Amino acid sequence: MTSSPVQTHQFDSRDPVAIHTFLSTTYDPKLRIHSRNGYRLTHHRVDTGPFAIATTRQTGQLDIGASTLGGLVIGRTRTARVDRACDGSADRFGPGDVFLVTRPEEPCSVRWHPGEVELCVLDLSVLAQVATTTPARRPGRIRFTHLGPADAVLARQWRDTTSFISDVVLNNPRASAQPLVIGNAARMLAAAALTVFPNTAFTEPTAVDRRHASTATLRRAITFVEEHADRDISAVDIAGAAGVSLRAVQLAFRRHLGITPMAYLRRIRLARAHHDLVRADPGQETVSAIASRWGFASHSRFTARYHASYGVPPRETLHA
Repeated sequence: MTSSPVQTHQFDSRDPVAIHTFLSTTYDPKLRIHSRNGYRLTHHRVDTGPFAIATTRQTGQLDIGASTLGGLVIGRTRTARVDRACDGSADRFGPGDVFLVTRPEEPCSVRWHPGEVELCVLDLSVLAQVATTTPARRPGRIRFTHLGPADAVLARQWRDTTSFISDVVLNNPRASAQPLVIGNAARMLAAAALTVFPNTAFTEPTAVDRRHASTATLRRAITFVEEHADRDISAVDIAGAAGVSLRAVQLAFRRHLGITPMAYLRRIRLARAHHDLVRADPGQETVSAIASRWGFASHSRFTARYHASYGVPPRETLHA
């Protein structure tokens, strides 16, 4: 996955024409909207390329008709009430609720009442990096079978995930400037979406996958990981380099190392960060800068992981 520079967009207007132009340009060229007199829309959006997180605040009622939103759009009401109709069903959401606005490329109508809503827009290609579908044994279209979370606990997981991404990644200019950090964040959101909302993603390995989960596969995968640890690679990339399916490479790592391919990648990146800390000039480098360079967005998590592996905090290594 390649990440474009993170861009922040701020929009605030009472002009119906300007609001329609902004929303249709941002979300759907064929968007239909209707607002009442006195309506005001405030929209703050951080766009990373593979995903965007936006906060929308409105003082009136907005009716929206969308024909195709393209990516996967996940809503989280903060203070607003939202009425949504699509696929023959109608639902109402209140503060704290999490929901899919619609299935990708499926029309819907939404009525947003006064208040604040958070939207996460996820590029569909990211979903293919963390899951495969039946019956094909390669990344393909994943269909979401329900537009609401499987249960309240999973809804809270989505809220926690987006809060972490917003607070630790997007609000940290040093971290958000690193492609490895953005790639990791995108896949974290994709994995959470596939966990929270019922879908057709296939997770069990086949007999062919089990046969391919060999030491030879593991060696090819490890070689690729160690040669490309400085790039934004996914488990799908690792499987492709090893010449097997995603499930086969996952099973190979579990069977022979007891970890996932991405956990092994994090282990290699931690070792590279350690290498940089040992050789860095403390007057020119910081722990946070080195951690971000290797894809670790959270300073506290990096410090804890580093201390567990090397017995000292990273700052001590840098200043040794």
